[in-house]
Amino acid sequence: MVSGKVVITEPLGLHLRPAGLFCEESLKFTSKIQIRKGTSLLNAKSVLGILAARVGCGDEIELICEGEDEQQAFEHLSAFLQGDKK
Repeated sequence: MVSGKVVITEPLGLHLRPAGLFCEESLKFTSKIQIRKGTSLLNAKSVLGILAARVGCGDEIELICEGEDEQQAFEHLSAFLQGDKK
């Protein structure tokens, strides 16, 4: 398992469009991917789950990746959440 804190830099937070893009990126990996905000632990491969977290700009979340490609998933998704949309 790989996890770490990530600060959201998207100006409007993870509203529908960036949440959808993040979900698409998460689906590229076989690992189980979750985000924790406060006491909520949510499936990062579910747009509704991401939207339910109500993640805003400047919020700190924990990104948790567990599986065979966990390191690659964590690095890619962390960069994605911090503005590197490659």
